[in-house]
Amino acid sequence: MDLNSLYSVAGKTVLITGGVGGIGRMLSEGFAAAGARVWITGRKPDALAEAVAQLGAGGAFVRGIVADLGTAEGVAVIVAELTAAERRLDVLVNNAGQTWGAPLEEFPARAWSPVMTVNVQAPFMLAQGLLPLLEAAASDESPARIINIGSVYAETTEVMKAYSYTASKAAIHQLTRVMAHDLAARRILCNAIAPGLFPSKMTGFVLKDAAARNALLKSIPLGRTGTPDDIAGLAMFLCSRAGSYITGAIIPIDGGILIAH
Repeated sequence: MDLNSLYSVAGKTVLITGGVGGIGRMLSEGFAAAGARVWITGRKPDALAEAVAQLGAGGAFVRGIVADLGTAEGVAVIVAELTAAERRLDVLVNNAGQTWGAPLEEFPARAWSPVMTVNVQAPFMLAQGLLPLLEAAASDESPARIINIGSVYAETTEVMKAYSYTASKAAIHQLTRVMAHDLAARRILCNAIAPGLFPSKMTGFVLKDAAARNALLKSIPLGRTGTPDDIAGLAMFLCSRAGSYITGAIIPIDGGILIAH
């Protein structure tokens, strides 16, 4: 058994949505460092260009696509640009996400559509549009992969008051299972990673507040936030030969949140 090849993602073509910051940036850094061909998406051209330059500074293959996944047009741009540039896609990581927080009595109607569009509809439409590229990469020996970034907070009620966000993440977990079933015969694996507390733009406002941060850390059995190595390591395992018999799984990476609540 060759352990180097067992866990390798070198040479694979990977698309990571929302790859500029947060968990998306952690995943992008991991795949790029491991020798994958990495494409990332972002809404802001300047931020995307800066991320591409930084990620590719050591000679890694990193390219960017400017697109807003809150619109059907944005999804179409990603599909068109990637199809024009690549003949195959080994890994699609649906990471881009949106949240909205407010107390129950104040939670607005306008907080539902944009969150569900980015967190549920866009991942489905991307998988649909990129299916020919995924099929071109898929084989019995090396299946193509779809990884949806869900959330541990889709599985527990111990969560900040982000009602549309938690509902959307529960939806992407179920969509992952259904897609895994439908795509298995095409040798495309579909799994979801359910992160707990990781530093990101979404969690920044909480982590900057010392009292809130300490309260959150006390609720996590391992007593810390997740790191880039944690999330990238799991994703690359799922996309390597070592993870080629796993599909339809929802894998928490939460420091023990689920066993505590």
